[in-house]
Amino acid sequence: MRNRPGFKVFLSSLIAIAVGLLVGFIIIMVTNPSQGIKAFGILAQGGFYKGLRSTGDVLYYAVPIMMTGLAVAFAFKCGNFNIGVTGQYTMGAFTALFLAIKLEGVIPSAILWIICLIAAAAAGALWAFISAVMKAYKNVNVVISGIMLNYIGMLLTVDWVKRFIFDQAKARSYTANIAVPKMGLDKIFPGSSINGGTIIAILVCILAWYILNKTTFGYELKACGHNVDASKYAGMNEKTCTIMSMVLAGAFAGLGGGLTYIAGSGKALAITETTLAEGFNGIPVALLGANSPLGCIAASIFIAYIDLGGTYMQACNIPVEIIDVIVAVIIYFSSFSLLIKTFLDQFMDKHPSKKDRKKLESSEGGSE
Repeated sequence: MRNRPGFKVFLSSLIAIAVGLLVGFIIIMVTNPSQGIKAFGILAQGGFYKGLRSTGDVLYYAVPIMMTGLAVAFAFKCGNFNIGVTGQYTMGAFTALFLAIKLEGVIPSAILWIICLIAAAAAGALWAFISAVMKAYKNVNVVISGIMLNYIGMLLTVDWVKRFIFDQAKARSYTANIAVPKMGLDKIFPGSSINGGTIIAILVCILAWYILNKTTFGYELKACGHNVDASKYAGMNEKTCTIMSMVLAGAFAGLGGGLTYIAGSGKALAITETTLAEGFNGIPVALLGANSPLGCIAASIFIAYIDLGGTYMQACNIPVEIIDVIVAVIIYFSSFSLLIKTFLDQFMDKHPSKKDRKKLESSEGGSE
């Protein structure tokens, strides 16, 4: 088992997490030595600090970064760095919120939330389509076009909020009365903010993993992303694959925006010219999850767990910015996962397991 590549990647992520927590503990102790141990204990409890309520909140807060992380990871598996995920997420958020507000009372709420989420995914896909077409037909780097579209999307959203769904009294958008159903999760995690968006996000991650690893379509997406010339020689349409990989990634990000802004939490779009943080936070989730759709589930839950623990930790007069430092260190070491994996390979070669030694001895005996 320990020689499997997946196990080594998983172990590399665990090492990155351990180092990040160690650095965080040192910083906490320096910041407030008298309550440092207590504060770190609260941080470590995170999603269990207030029982099932905290666990439910962790799963709720993980949803947007799970989807934006998936958008980054999916595109990366197909050879593209989708840094434009923030713009895609913003378009999805506005579209879902706009429809939830404008169509309330016109379409039954039991159907409207589904329409809002489908439209949010379509908006994110359309926004990613712009970068994808420029990449496929003009070879424009998706990083450059993605960054530009992030700010275009942000500015357009500010203008559209003012035009169509502006709450004059609160200087922000109106909030949606339509929400994703709880799907029974409120019974399991009473008192938390969790809803069915958690189930939807996890199922979408599983679907993305299945597409990439179990279908011919997914194989072509990955093949075209990693070697265009070989893919063309094999008869694949590299332009279609480039566009489809980005469009699907954009749909995931847009869906994340929809799940966040019609979650029943009263979340609104501000009219300040700042990008939404959930989009960029998807990048560290993808890194920590080793760019695997399934890894994004675990990574997003872990980061949400640490973030919630950091919120509780403020009761010990510890700045919440410490959590950003811890997450940054974890991600920093996650970016060195290949280097850590190389060290693990060397260590395991020098210290083989009993099973591996027996195989080696039997093969040497057979050669004699």
